[in-house]
Formats: sequence, C-alpha cells, structure tokens
Amino acid sequence: MLPHVHITLSELQRLVKETLHERFALPVWVSAEISEVKVNYSGHCYLELVEKGGDNGVPLAQSRAVIWRTAYSRIAGYFEAETGQRLAAGIKILAKVAVNYHELYGFSLQITDIDPAYTLGDMQRQRQQTIDCLRKEGVWDMNREVGMPAVVQRIAIVSSANAAGYQDFCKEIGKSPYRFRLTLFDAFMQGAAAEESIVAALCAVADRMEEFDAVVIIRGGGSASDLNCFNAYRLCTHVAQFPLPVLTGIGHDKDTSVADMVAHTALKTPTAVAGWLVERMDTIDAWLDNAALQLRDNVLVSSRTQELRLQELSSHLLFHAKGLLRQRGMALEQMRETLAASAGNFLARQTSRLGNAAELVAGRSPERILRLGFAIVRTDGKAVFSAAQVGKGDTLDIEVADGRIEGTVQYLSLIHI
Repeated sequence: MLPHVHITLSELQRLVKETLHERFALPVWVSAEISEVKVNYSGHCYLELVEKGGDNGVPLAQSRAVIWRTAYSRIAGYFEAETGQRLAAGIKILAKVAVNYHELYGFSLQITDIDPAYTLGDMQRQRQQTIDCLRKEGVWDMNREVGMPAVVQRIAIVSSANAAGYQDFCKEIGKSPYRFRLTLFDAFMQGAAAEESIVAALCAVADRMEEFDAVVIIRGGGSASDLNCFNAYRLCTHVAQFPLPVLTGIGHDKDTSVADMVAHTALKTPTAVAGWLVERMDTIDAWLDNAALQLRDNVLVSSRTQELRLQELSSHLLFHAKGLLRQRGMALEQMRETLAASAGNFLARQTSRLGNAAELVAGRSPERILRLGFAIVRTDGKAVFSAAQVGKGDTLDIEVADGRIEGTVQYLSLIHI
C-alpha cells in the first residue's frame, strides 16, 4: 500500500498563515463583546473577545486579542474620554484589527483602534430594548401609581456608604428642622457588580417594607457609562414593580436613565432628592399650620354664632317667661277673687245655716220647753221617762220653768195614755 500524500503540521500552519495574510492583508473592523481583559506589567493589554447568539447568550465565536503597549494608552484613553468608561468585561466594541496567526500560539487579533461611537450606540440600543420590554409587560407606570404618603420621614436609602452623593444627601437632610429616620442599604453603585448589588438591596428593603415610607436610590456624579446599570432590564423591572414609592437621584444632568423613567419621582442629584423631601415636609407643615388657623377661626366663628344664638334664645325665653308670669299672675288674681267670693258665699251660707241651727236649737232647748208648761221629773238623779220607773215612796225632783219641786210618792196609780 502506497503511503498517503501528506504535509507536515508546520507546513499546514504556514499555509493557513499565508492564506490569512493574503485574505486579510489590511486591517478589518470587527464587532465583538469583551469577555475578559487584562493589562500586564509590561503595559500590553490582553483581551478575550466573544460573539454571543440567541436569547440565552451562547457563544458563537471566540478569539484572543491584544493591544500593544505602544497603542494601548492612546486607544484606552480616547475610549474612556468618549464613553466615560474603561475597557471592561461585558462591553461591546467595534475594533479595527489585524489578523495574526502563529504556528505555536494560533489565531489572534491585534487591535489597532476602537470606535467608541459603536459602544455608545449599543448602550443606547440596550436602553431602548429595556424600555420596550417594560412597556410591553405593562409595568412601566406601576411605581408612579403607588401612593406617596403625605408625610415621608422613614426612608430606605440604596447607595454606597462611601459615596459622596450619600454624604451630600445626609448633610442636606441634616440641615432641616425635621426628624427623618434614614436606613442605608449599602450597594455598589457602578461597575460590573452594580446591577446585582442594587437589586439585592431593593429585595432587602422589600422584606422590611412596613418600616418605610419610601425608597431613595442615590449616587454621585459620573460618566455616561456609569449610568448603564440603571438602564439594565433586571434592575429597572424591580424599580418599576417596587411596592413602595421610589425616588431617584442618580446624578446625571444630561441623561435620564430608564430607572428614572419608571421611578415614582426622579430628581437629578442626591442633594435635590433631600431638598424635595424637606420641601414636602415644609408643605405639610404649612398645611398643618393653616389647618390649625382655620380650625381656630372656625371654632371662634362657631362659638360666636352659638353665643348669639344663646342670647337670642335667652331673650325669647325671658320674653315668654314674662308673658307666662303675667298670664299666671292674672290667673292667680282671678283665682284669688274667685276664692274670696266663694269664701264669702260659703261663710254667708254657713252663717245662715248656723242661724237656722241656733234657732232650731233654741226652739228645742229645755228652758223653752219648760216655759211651755212641761216639767222634767228625776228620781235618784235620773230622768224619769216612764211611770214604771216610779214606785211608792220614791222621792221625785220636778223641775219647772221657774223652779224645782221635791216630793214623795204617797199614792201611785198607773194610767196608760
């Protein structure tokens, strides 16, 4: 059997290298995502570039790349000045590359330039994608529909304890005459870990939501790229659906993040958020003062009205009382006259009756009867009413009109009448 025609591995790699150099003799612009970046002690920058596809972000292609020290400071400085962020993992770039192939180290790209406009455009695309998703899911207006308490004093703060913006917020709040209760939920406010850290802080606040009136998300100023985590879908959907009203002071005057758009109230800076809270308390304080004055005025008016009403009722009562007294006086006078007349008539009748009775008594008195010729006979001091009471020998006491006769019964004869 004849041996197969073959070439050596080095010859194959030489052919690949020559083919690549012929096909890509000039640099080309390539879009990719940085998955890893490292600047070594010599000043060279080594990167891993990746292209992801599908909803799950599975890598479709991957390659090593390098920015030599001689070009790195220029490329990195310009990129940071334009985008506001350093070259870091997770950033999509459009790079001008020279294709290299080495027999020992394989395929690699040498980056000679990076277009920052592409990165900014990708950030804007991601921002718009987040907006579209939130609107489609119907959560865009949810946090703005959460009622803001009239008095906002118990405040959960999502920020970094070392951030200048947090210090400015506390300083501004401290100037006010009101007592705010501030609770910090520490989080990274920029960098690759910011989104996850802020979401975790919001979840911690939600677990204690009954302790707070509102949530404040604040950070100091920074580059436009630092704002990128506040355009991320996961963070923004948490803000949009948060059960407490969310106030933001992210610190960008020119750009408005998606988190600002879905929050209940968005302000530019942490100091502005503090001022808003103090001004709200001023408004409530003034309202309470005005309500107290109105209440006092209403009480005075009501008191005066009741006083006038009482005086009116007193006048009516006095008038009716006097009229009633006059009526009662007249009735009493009439009753007195009636009583006097009745008493006179009664006395006259009784006098007449007494006179008649006196005449009757006088007509029936023993003296008058005796003067008519009658006599009263007594024996042993007792009046004699019957002949049967007298016996022979009894002593009789006979009373007549002009004197008394005493005698003894000598002879007794009973004569029945």
